[in-house]
Amino acid sequence: MAVRGRHRRYQPNRINRASLTVTAGGAGLALPLVGTGTAHAADVETWDKVAACESTDDWDINTGNGYYGGLQFTQSTWEAFGGTRYAPRADLATREEQIAVAEKVLDVQGPGAWPVCSERAGLTRGGDPPDVRPAGGAASAKTSGSVKDVQPQTTPQSRAGKARMYTVVTGDTLSGIADTHEVRGGWQRLYEANRGAIGSDPDLILPGQRLSLRGGGATAASGTTTRKQDKQQKQQQTQQKKEQKRDSKAEAKSEAKSEPKDQKRQEQKKAPQKPSSSDSGKAKTGKATTHRAVVAPVDASTGTPYHQAGSSWSKGYHTGVDFPVPTGTSVKSVAAGRVVSAGWGGSYGYQVVVRHSDGRYSQYAHLSAISVKSGQSVGVGQRLGRSGATGNVTGPHLHFEVRTGPGFGSDVDPVAYLRAGGVRI
Repeated sequence: MAVRGRHRRYQPNRINRASLTVTAGGAGLALPLVGTGTAHAADVETWDKVAACESTDDWDINTGNGYYGGLQFTQSTWEAFGGTRYAPRADLATREEQIAVAEKVLDVQGPGAWPVCSERAGLTRGGDPPDVRPAGGAASAKTSGSVKDVQPQTTPQSRAGKARMYTVVTGDTLSGIADTHEVRGGWQRLYEANRGAIGSDPDLILPGQRLSLRGGGATAASGTTTRKQDKQQKQQQTQQKKEQKRDSKAEAKSEAKSEPKDQKRQEQKKAPQKPSSSDSGKAKTGKATTHRAVVAPVDASTGTPYHQAGSSWSKGYHTGVDFPVPTGTSVKSVAAGRVVSAGWGGSYGYQVVVRHSDGRYSQYAHLSAISVKSGQSVGVGQRLGRSGATGNVTGPHLHFEVRTGPGFGSDVDPVAYLRAGGVRI
């Protein structure tokens, strides 16, 4: 039986990370006090549960939204509670080092520093201290992670003296990499050169992957790649010719049926008040083509409907429509537009928001992976990411909203919007 996931009450004004109550004012910061009161601790298993809720247990996460590491520290919190003795940022520190800093935050701020996930993980004050032994100095930061590692890297390689390599970072796409580095042949050539590293899906590239920018992939010689491309181009050209022949035959048959005699054509021209069946057919076709500028975000039936009332939602009703689909389902942009945000959205988990030419905004929430970045133009039906169960949910699904503005609270009926664009749902 398919899981029909729902998300929990959305509270936009609450902070879902260890981020605040460390404020600058007067002569100094509200720093942890040494030797005051009873120590407040939690075991490692509890911290693992908090990390699973905050970041899907990814201790190295850095999506560029200002929150870092498995427990989602802000930079100011990380610095104020002594995190820089381990690493410049939380995502560059080890799991043990992040927990050590989190213990200090818990001691001063309590579990409210993680208001949602602390309740789900059972994080409370008091308890046995975690069995972690951080190495104690900046030199212990992970050698594989440095500040430079979160930036795109293009480095020369010794192989043949010609290859250039690129390290994928969060938010990258093949088309964006190809455009930025002026790869000959575009993203298609880049994909062919790195098919062995990327796999069968060119839309799914992962941070940390190393891609060749000059055609010489790790698993295939350039000559073999070129022959494959030539063969594919010939096949595409042959297929296009076949389709053109079928289309021309279909048009000829249609004209023969709708206008069998020249006399009828002349009579129809004399009576403009009665348009021909072919003209009306063309008008309908044009109208249908316009409507097809909108598609469904996923190929699935709906779950929790729009405007369903209930105390689970802060507005008193469901502000979108849910599509209960398994984690990893491809999520598509319902119309062409520009990405205005792509990253962590609090209770919405990982989300993408797109602004369309009609002034409407569409939101895709609880994603497990994001394939686009803010400011990127997307086409109708283009993959934005993959569905998941991030944020406040009870199971995997896609939460889809249509809004008059980019933020929460400006929702309109998303199903009506899709149907107006010709989508049957």
